Amino acid sequence: MGAIFNDELKRLRGHFMEMGIDASEQIYQATKAFTENDPVLANQVLTADNKINDEEVSLEKEALKLMVLQQPVASDFRKIISILKASSDVERLGDYATHIARAAINLSDREHNEQIEGQIEKMMMIVREMLEKVLDAYAQTNEQAAYEVANEDLRVDLTYVQQQQAILTALAKAGGNVKTYGDYLAVIRYLERSGDHIVNLAEWIIYIGSGKLVELNPGKADPTMVERKLKEQ
Repeated sequence: MGAIFNDELKRLRGHFMEMGIDASEQIYQATKAFTENDPVLANQVLTADNKINDEEVSLEKEALKLMVLQQPVASDFRKIISILKASSDVERLGDYATHIARAAINLSDREHNEQIEGQIEKMMMIVREMLEKVLDAYAQTNEQAAYEVANEDLRVDLTYVQQQQAILTALAKAGGNVKTYGDYLAVIRYLERSGDHIVNLAEWIIYIGSGKLVELNPGKADPTMVERKLKEQ
């Protein structure tokens, strides 16, 4: 491939990285708004969601143009396709951030459970660290790092199961605030699903490097399997 193609591909990869960084910041800000009872920050997250959506549309146009005009060889074609597919996962991460932000607005005038919210914040930090690591792995096409990120999602899943039980137990004791605890359950689910999409990103990194489509963490929804795998590490 010529210099023009390489420059365009480099620019496309750079735009994808920017999109991923924006999504990471959105998740952080949305969860911060939720745990700190900050509806103003939550509304800022909702407003910023358009940026990630626009970035995905722009990436798609750039990628299709590059494929049509430059007719890349197989290895470069994989890189472009992976960006197209991965950008969809990143866009979903942005969507989950907006869902969390809306939950923050809903919760702003209700009673809070600080202990549960503290655990939600810790779960968010695991997810954000995973996303930062997978973006680094993507920049270097580091397949080993991609596998390691996927393994970290097992911890997210175990945390989800544990927090789900803790929330249901707290709800039973509280007797009221059903909507509050419903929002707690929704938010940990959004974070758990965010982890799944980050695993998808790891799979696309492996596809770029090897040309193989792999499924990481199959069967991970089983809490017993998750606990066993964590003990093995």
